[in-house]
Amino acid sequence: MGKNKTVAILLSLFLGGLGIDRFYLGYTGLGILKLLTLGGLGVWALIDLIRIIVGNLKPKDGDYE
Repeated sequence: MGKNKTVAILLSLFLGGLGIDRFYLGYTGLGILKLLTLGGLGVWALIDLIRIIVGNLKPKDGDYE
């Protein structure tokens, strides 16, 4: 099942510091690391949000729906 880009953006915007966006996209290991570092103190969370918006960070199993 494909992932929705809008859902990924919203998860990254509101829960990115907890790594929920990475879990949603299928990157469990990075999600755990992001959770433990609180999104790299916000920096990693912001970078991931930008990467999702521009299309540079895609689901592990392929592309968005």
